[in-house]
Order: sequence, then structure tokens, then C-alpha cells
Amino acid sequence: MRCFVLVLYAAFALANSSAAQIQTFRIDPNHSSAAFAVRHLGISTVRGDFEKVSGDVSYDPADVGKSSIEATIDATTVNTRIEARDKDLRSPHFFDVEKYPVITFKSKRIEVAGAGKLRVTGDLTIHGVMKEVVLDVDGPTPAIKDPSGATRMGAAATTKIDRRDFGINGATATVGDEVQITLDVELISSSSPPKAAQLK
Repeated sequence: MRCFVLVLYAAFALANSSAAQIQTFRIDPNHSSAAFAVRHLGISTVRGDFEKVSGDVSYDPADVGKSSIEATIDATTVNTRIEARDKDLRSPHFFDVEKYPVITFKSKRIEVAGAGKLRVTGDLTIHGVMKEVVLDVDGPTPAIKDPSGATRMGAAATTKIDRRDFGINGATATVGDEVQITLDVELISSSSPPKAAQLK
């Protein structure tokens, strides 16, 4: 009987230890960005970003394969600093934000890709079309405590897509097809108080 109790205790301790490794974070929209770059006429690069990014991350530092990422970008907030161009980008010529107001990413597989680097494979949905993409990630950084006591860490991710794969076919004579995407995110522990996300 004593042996049986010890086995149960060991199993319970192991399960608790595994669960304790998983850390949950949310993307801090005040300190995160989603940027893109595309060639114009083949001679210059136009850059822009989306002003609202949100999402959740489950991170297991002991086994990153158990981690997961879900992110949402508000496509209506596209900003290239030229209002007429931004209006066109929001139109049916490009993102058609009335029909497709958000861009989403959901991870399917996360792997270590070297010291301080991850390779994240997942489904990216733009313009209502879902395609598998791979993100090359620098990070996450070591977790730190901010002045409010909240736990934070950061990461940067890049990928390239062909906009035609997502049905975005406007201005083919002037706008390049390959789009470079860069995500810079700051993560805040889900257990942190809401006011912590208001840090400047």
C-alpha cells in the first residue's frame, strides 16, 4: 500500500512540475508592432505597419515544442503615413477591411533553431485566405520584472509572403508581390495586473 501511495505521489508531483513550466503571456499592444515592406516600381521600398496587435502566448522554456502562439492584427489600422494610400490599402483593391478586418496567426509547431532562436510554423490568415508560413524568431528574451512587478519578455519575428497567395492582387504594375513582415512583440505575464500594460 505504501508503495502505491508513493507512486501516486510521484505521478502527481511530475504532473505539477510539468504544468508549472508552462507560462502564459499576452501581447502588450502598447509595446508591440507588426510592420511590412514591399517594393515600389522595383526601385524603392515602401514600409508600413498595423497599429493594433494583440494575442496570447503559452511558453514552456523547458520544452518549447509545448508552446503555442495566437496573434491578431487589426487590418483597419494599416498605416504607411500617406492617407490616400492607406485608404486604398483598406479598400477591396488590397485588404478589403470591411469584409476581412483582421489578420490572424496560429502556431502549429515551434522548434529551437539555434541559440536564442526559434522556428515557428503556423497558419496565417490574410484577406480571408489561410496559408502556412514559417516565422524566424529571435528570442524570447529572458523574463524580467518591470517597475510595477509584472513579468515581461520580448521577441522579434520575420517572414516573407507572396501577396498573390492571399488574393491581394491590386496595383500589380507598381507594387511588388513579395512582402517582408516583421513582428516585434513585448509579452506580459497573464497574471500581471491590467494596469501594468499601461506602462509607457
